[in-house]
Amino acid sequence: MKLLRFGPKGAERPGMLDADGAIRDLSAHVADIADDVLTPAGLARLATIDPACLPLVEGGVRYGPCVGHVGKFICIGLNYSDHAEETGASVPSEPVMFMKATSALSGPNDPIIQPRGSTKLDWEVELAVVIGNRVAYADEKEAAAAIAGYCICNDVSERAFQLERQGQWAKGKGCDSFGPIGPWLVTADEVGDASDLAMWLEVNGRRFQDGSTRTMIYKPAFLVSYISQFMSLQPGDIISTGTPAGVGLGQSPPLYLNPGDTVELGIAGLGTQRQAVVAAR
Repeated sequence: MKLLRFGPKGAERPGMLDADGAIRDLSAHVADIADDVLTPAGLARLATIDPACLPLVEGGVRYGPCVGHVGKFICIGLNYSDHAEETGASVPSEPVMFMKATSALSGPNDPIIQPRGSTKLDWEVELAVVIGNRVAYADEKEAAAAIAGYCICNDVSERAFQLERQGQWAKGKGCDSFGPIGPWLVTADEVGDASDLAMWLEVNGRRFQDGSTRTMIYKPAFLVSYISQFMSLQPGDIISTGTPAGVGLGQSPPLYLNPGDTVELGIAGLGTQRQAVVAAR
């Protein structure tokens, strides 16, 4: 299944994508794509619904973040061998974890807002894991069973804030609009093996990232298991799993985003995103 949220910011409604790529309204069945809806039992109930029987959503609508009520927005740094190499970093002996503020979440086609004082605004196409079952101290088998599905995340970063302001990554990772997710949550059964998905990102029509999840160092089930040793994970928590080579920081010379630029990105089977860069007001 492909599950989504649509409508104005703060008033999104739950939806499902039908076989023709049209949005169907799930509001009569669930309040949101969140919480218990994401558990195995909740997804099983949704799977019994024929999308053709749901109201068709017509006209152009905004896609919201594909998951609601996100409790934790966890990211993994330097998790692709080619990206670690381009930044001159060593492959980490354990996953590098950091958090993005949940207020950074935005829709897949919402603008990227360049913060005041920003000089090094960067992009990162990433595969994000959505948790569907509470887990703590999970082994990899339990962790795999706890994955509700996957979506695209653009881990937008402000490198000067991240690397030059006392090395605290949260400063450069958690700004408003720095976490577009969606357009859809694709359930784990439909994605199947997530270890070889093509992924790409373009800026103003020029392709910078053209990689695959096969160069991911720590795979999704391992990451869920690993993180669960430090904190419990709940339905709706998001883990963004890192990016392949081709970020702005890795260019020679480095290249960064400015207002007026357009970013487009996608992952095989998970859809695409498109964001315009605008200045903070």
